[in-house]
Amino acid sequence: MALVCVGLVEVYSVSSARAVIEGDSPTSLIKKQLMYAGIGFGVLALVARMGMDRLRKIAPVAIAASFAMLLAVLALPLGGGPVHSVLVNGAKRWLAIGPIQLQPSEVAKMALILWIAMAVAREPKRITQPGGITPFAMLTGLLGALIVIEPDLGTTGLLVMTAFAMVFVAGAPVRKLGTIAGAVAGLVVMIVLVSPYQRARVTTFLNPWADPTGSGFQSVQGQIAIGSGGVFGVGPGNSIQKNFFLPEAHTDMIAAIIGEELGLIGLAAVIAAFVAIGIAGFRIALHAKDIHQRLIATGITALICLQAGVNLAQVFGLLPVTGVPLPFVSAGGTSLVVFLAGVGVLVNIARRGKSPAARRAGNRSAAGGDRSGRDGRTRQTGAGDRQRLAS
Repeated sequence: MALVCVGLVEVYSVSSARAVIEGDSPTSLIKKQLMYAGIGFGVLALVARMGMDRLRKIAPVAIAASFAMLLAVLALPLGGGPVHSVLVNGAKRWLAIGPIQLQPSEVAKMALILWIAMAVAREPKRITQPGGITPFAMLTGLLGALIVIEPDLGTTGLLVMTAFAMVFVAGAPVRKLGTIAGAVAGLVVMIVLVSPYQRARVTTFLNPWADPTGSGFQSVQGQIAIGSGGVFGVGPGNSIQKNFFLPEAHTDMIAAIIGEELGLIGLAAVIAAFVAIGIAGFRIALHAKDIHQRLIATGITALICLQAGVNLAQVFGLLPVTGVPLPFVSAGGTSLVVFLAGVGVLVNIARRGKSPAARRAGNRSAAGGDRSGRDGRTRQTGAGDRQRLAS
């Protein structure tokens, strides 16, 4: 809630200033963001009380719908008709259905989490067997391929890393995961080399100041915004960079405006909030009742933390600018609703988690080969186990 509130303040600060300069209504964008926040919190409350069996049933439907929407984005023409794709900054990432625009890749990330958890829970030991990881790699690869074509290499990377974290926790052999990671890294290098769009982003990242008014403009202006804020910032609403100096200030680069208006203290508070979400999310995963809930909690928490880390790193100039929004904060209805729905799932799993008495008893016999339960055999609880549980 704190991150959403910070996002609403900063989105209004950026959008209202630009709207006034352009002669539009200063509240046009913030009204949409408030509407999506309301929908998101409503979905959060609904999902927090939903039976976990329903999430199992939703998973296949969600993954099928994600494929359909990603294909529609690539196949449908730009503009015209009740349903069409939308081109922004040279990328076809949005699907317009009447007055509503949504980003299918955001839905695909959550759908993949639900599907992996469902598939592993159905036959937990399979993932440790020869070829057991193949279905997960293939499905993730197909989704990633559709998203790369948009092009959106940043979201593809997040999709792959989230799936990697989930199958690791599920007990997939480390050697196979290492082989897949190497293959993915090689594929990313090839994509960067053959794609002028991606190659330009990497070249700009290495030295944005070599072309501060061209390809390096966004990165340079983001660093100027953060540097201008100092420790305490220039104050809410007083940013200079938001006035057409910093591109995408309300979405991908909103952390730079936070740094300018709220200073180092504001940025540190935002980072601390994501750290708190990470700690809470992984504690929920550790205390989950079964492998299905454990993997969902792991996937959602990993996605939130990874995406926040990638966004902040690109704003600070530590990674190439990839167009990844800051969860809960950046403007964007699909992202906000999907992440708030994910928090609702975490709340749901936390309410169903093991009781303290069960945890003290050392009931860690998770089904299959997941790494929290190791081989799934019943173990004697000794002094060492009690010490580890207490810690």
